[in-house]
Amino acid sequence: MKRVQQIIAFAVIICCIFSCSKSKTDTAISEGEINEISVIISDVLWNGEVGDSLRKKLAAPVDGLNMEEPIFTINQYHEQSFGGDLKRGRNIIFVEKGDKKNFDFKQDNVCTPQNTFTITGKNTAQILELIQMHADEIIKTIRQTEIAVNQKRNEKAGLMDTKDFAGKYGITIKMPAAYKPALQMDNFLWLKKEIPGGNTNMLLYRVPFNVIDNKKDMINNIIKMRDSIGTRYIHGQEKGTFMLTEEAYSPYVFMTSFNDKRAFETRGNWEMENDFMNGPFVNYAIRDEKNKCYLVIEGFIYSPSSPKRDLIVELESIIKSVTFL
Repeated sequence: MKRVQQIIAFAVIICCIFSCSKSKTDTAISEGEINEISVIISDVLWNGEVGDSLRKKLAAPVDGLNMEEPIFTINQYHEQSFGGDLKRGRNIIFVEKGDKKNFDFKQDNVCTPQNTFTITGKNTAQILELIQMHADEIIKTIRQTEIAVNQKRNEKAGLMDTKDFAGKYGITIKMPAAYKPALQMDNFLWLKKEIPGGNTNMLLYRVPFNVIDNKKDMINNIIKMRDSIGTRYIHGQEKGTFMLTEEAYSPYVFMTSFNDKRAFETRGNWEMENDFMNGPFVNYAIRDEKNKCYLVIEGFIYSPSSPKRDLIVELESIIKSVTFL
């Protein structure tokens, strides 16, 4: 009898181990396009002030694009129709009336990665208040997730060898292998990837502290820095064409932190002098105290007939993969 009990106990332990192992390895992968949100909400709320508030916050125009595109693509669903594959969406927001005012956030509830937000209020006023209070948090969380998803997709597709980046710039970077050198100098690198209808591009270079810090006029200093690089290195096919910061759209400049280093994030549009080419760019100037300079990493796009929002996120995911050695 004792022997039988030992066998049963051993079998139970094995089953538990197998079950735990399976649950960790068989976790469903979330689905959905980049920058897509599923909002589970009634038609009454969606077609009223609550829906207007959600659209105002989550579908506001992206900074730095000359053609208006929303931060996120919002898909509305009824609770009754929300099931099956929809539950594996990467970003889900439930908005409903209930017995109490509450905001809840859960990660990886059904699959991974997944962000699930629940906004509940006794009335419309309470729901609107919660949206106002937590919209920035929701946006930040979803953006971070989309950057991470892009980075994983880049890794899966294959990355460039990082030896050159380590030797010249003292960094590692998850640069997709699809990017090929367009121009390579001692302290300047231009990489380009061909896409349908155009290309996406990455620039890496260093500048002394005083190029940006001089006279504390950060915006103009960064514009002058970009324009000097564009004039020198980024030329079009025709003679006398070179890249400049577009004057018609004032760039957005933010002071930020980049892996515990001070940095300036600049978003705007570029144009080709003496040509009709233009497009958006995102530029990070990261203060590198070790080498007494700013490391500048920029992504820019030329794709006149395509939306740019998701391409910008792709470039930003590459930039934010940088770690200093």
